[in-house]
Amino acid sequence: MRGQLALLLSSRRWEQFIIAVIVINAITLGLETSPEIMAAIGPVLIALDAIILTIFVVEIALRLYAHGLKFFRDPWSIFDFAIVAIALVPSSGPFTVLRALRILRVLRLISVIPSLRKVIGGLVASLPGLASIFVLLLLVFYVFAVMATKLYGPSFPDWFGTIGASLYTLFQVMTLESWSMGIVRPVMEVHPEAWMFFIPFIACTAFTVLNLFIGVIVSAMQEEHDSEATTQRQELRGETELVLAEVRALRAEVAELRRERSAGQ
Repeated sequence: MRGQLALLLSSRRWEQFIIAVIVINAITLGLETSPEIMAAIGPVLIALDAIILTIFVVEIALRLYAHGLKFFRDPWSIFDFAIVAIALVPSSGPFTVLRALRILRVLRLISVIPSLRKVIGGLVASLPGLASIFVLLLLVFYVFAVMATKLYGPSFPDWFGTIGASLYTLFQVMTLESWSMGIVRPVMEVHPEAWMFFIPFIACTAFTVLNLFIGVIVSAMQEEHDSEATTQRQELRGETELVLAEVRALRAEVAELRRERSAGQ
């Protein structure tokens, strides 16, 4: 019984059904943000939301019954369980703010769609490399923030008066948001050589270090893909070897039958 239920819950049709329910839920939650729509069909949307939540709870219960304690060994199952558990928290009284967290149900698409799971797997695999790059970025920021505070703090205390202010200003420069007309050009009016400071900073951060983040993520996703492809090839090779072994055994049996038949004649 549990085996058949597990097969049903992992089938393509069930997966498509859950995806459709999640998409419908995302649409209804978006419609609930409109006062006009809520005034017109508010009770319908609320009832539909309750039905969808019931479907999610029943699905989790079925998966728990089908897989038992193995359910909690799968990170994606724990993710689904947490999302549904948050949705069950009462959204009244002190927990009213949790009503906004219902939209987290849409994140279940990540666990349902295999391609999205691969992307998240690649991101998780890239975390060690991203941590190293983040430390490098902090070092670059700190060095330039100290220099900026020493050089431009007296003239522009609002932007570079303290280390914290300098870090925030340099972060804005790194994002290239109004960096020229908003910060660099006013500084250059007092310090004409300031371009020699800001251009290398932008080159080190926006054009170099940030691109390293992308490179590490892409590399990790490629390794994840290669690992999965290798696993599939090994499984296919194992199945091929089993088929060949069965063919050899059948040939041996046919040869034995022929010998027995020849001996009988």
